[in-house]
Amino acid sequence: MLRNRAEAERIEEENLASYASLSGRSRGRRHPQEEPAFRTAYMRDRDRIIHCAAFRRLEYKTQVFVYHEGDHYRTRLTHTIEVAQIARSMARTLRLNEDLCEAIALSHDIGHPPFGHSGEKALDALMREDGGFEHNAHALRIVDHIENKYTGFRGLNLTWETREAIAKHSKRSGDSTMSEFAQFQHPSLEAQVVDISDAIAYNSHDLDDGLESGLLAFREMENAPLWRRFHQTIMSKEGMTPKIARHYIIRRIINAQVEDALNNTANNIRMIALKKADDARRAPWPVVSFSPEMDEEHRDLKKFLKANMYSHHRVLRMEEKAYGVVSGLFTKYDRKPELLPPHVSKRLATENRRRLICDYIAGMTDKYALEEYQKLFDPSARV
Repeated sequence: MLRNRAEAERIEEENLASYASLSGRSRGRRHPQEEPAFRTAYMRDRDRIIHCAAFRRLEYKTQVFVYHEGDHYRTRLTHTIEVAQIARSMARTLRLNEDLCEAIALSHDIGHPPFGHSGEKALDALMREDGGFEHNAHALRIVDHIENKYTGFRGLNLTWETREAIAKHSKRSGDSTMSEFAQFQHPSLEAQVVDISDAIAYNSHDLDDGLESGLLAFREMENAPLWRRFHQTIMSKEGMTPKIARHYIIRRIINAQVEDALNNTANNIRMIALKKADDARRAPWPVVSFSPEMDEEHRDLKKFLKANMYSHHRVLRMEEKAYGVVSGLFTKYDRKPELLPPHVSKRLATENRRRLICDYIAGMTDKYALEEYQKLFDPSARV
């Protein structure tokens, strides 16, 4: 017998925690649509995100290393998949809604421009007089406006809960586009799970890529706190080599953070006595969090990566080039909008010119931005 949507919603009601986000109790979509026969509202959100253009472009968007620097490093897409995997595992253990966690995780980086934070800094500086640029706010703009696949409305028409998570992931307060979600201090527990999963994946896997690339040396890893905790035990295993040890230690670092977050979150749930989903939104502090001890180790790891990897001269040189590419493209299009492709320039009559240019550049992959820059600035390149 087929499991229809009503049956799936009933299973959620019976098996998830009382404070989980239940599909059947979603605050709904901005534009009413009939829900499908076999998928819940959050399953549908997940599927819409996977099939949107912004998600596909993550394949060629920078995590730390630009795509042409090697095939072994993480991209925004592989990072996103890793975040979704950690988030689903945590959600299952906490008896939260795995489908909502997955939808949030898969959408959490779709607003990133080419070249990661360098591209973001460039666009924010260029758009300072026009509202600025922040990748989370832009992600909300993507799912609410830029993606255009339906008649009668723009955007993907995601549920309030998925959109809330995107908005609350932003560190930029006071943005009018976020006012819809201002009634609560925190997002759902599912959104909080994705936030901490993102932090776990980001640090651990950047550490892995740093070692793979040679930006970080094995001998200097004793200065990384979480690394120190496991290094001696792992290296004492028979037949262990530095390369294999790296994989063992990275796994231990991820597991330690996940287990700590799960145990500390369970304690917080008991302490605050959560009963329903909105209790987590009204809680005095984020419910999903590390213990104080792990939080300190996690922060120390971030500081280590900042000092030894993100500030490495090779990374800084690439960031400077990336900043120049994004700034150059924006300035050229702003001076002469006719250089924009027809499918973009035709919207100049109805949309703010600088925001439209910003949207166009933010949607580029690293690969496309570099090709476009060459076409516009290299006299010998074919246009």
